[in-house]
Amino acid sequence: MRWVEDYQLFLFDLDGLLVNTEEIHYFAYKKMCAGRGFALSWDFVEYCLKAHYDSERLRKSIYSDIPQLYEMEPNWEVLYREKKDAMLDLLNEGAVHMMPGAEELLHSLAEADIPRCVVTNSPDEQIQLIRKKNAVLDTIPHWFTRETYSHPKPHPECYLNAIKTLGGSAEKVIGFEDTPKGLTALMQTRAKPVFISQVEYPEIPEYIAKGVLHFGSLESLSGIGTVQK
Repeated sequence: MRWVEDYQLFLFDLDGLLVNTEEIHYFAYKKMCAGRGFALSWDFVEYCLKAHYDSERLRKSIYSDIPQLYEMEPNWEVLYREKKDAMLDLLNEGAVHMMPGAEELLHSLAEADIPRCVVTNSPDEQIQLIRKKNAVLDTIPHWFTRETYSHPKPHPECYLNAIKTLGGSAEKVIGFEDTPKGLTALMQTRAKPVFISQVEYPEIPEYIAKGVLHFGSLESLSGIGTVQK
């Protein structure tokens, strides 16, 4: 992976990019609804298309598809706390796997000693469970979690903080995201944005026209050197 040496700072999202926890978030929402006696009928792709833009779209979509849930509990914060509890239960119960290509990339960056960090909307409590299950994540020296900034993605604050803290005089910064929400945040910085997704989000052609690199997985990054300029 000689191409990694072309960059002086790497920024990574976590859920769905480095680890398969986006699927676990999906099951946590299903578990939250089931705990209230309702079935969330979405498949994973439908969940992505409704959840990966902003939290408001997800909330409205769940209430729209299950109006009885709104009648039972109109306070979304209560339901979201139940989802977070379900997420922690699922993380404790099951395995968390690295996404294809993630482990190889992280080892390459560690060997080259290139500055790198995770920038995530997830809270530290979840992250500690995830890191315990995947030792390679401990090769990432810096973590910007939900507790370290005020405004969640798609606001760029988290990425701007990471670049300010670690970027210094680095001229070539690159960032990786797997959702439109995260990519919107990343695109508001000076980092080269890379979108990793097999979900066919309708905005992908627009992203590419704006200079975003798009790959189906981190395994596909062997071709990045031919398109990064």
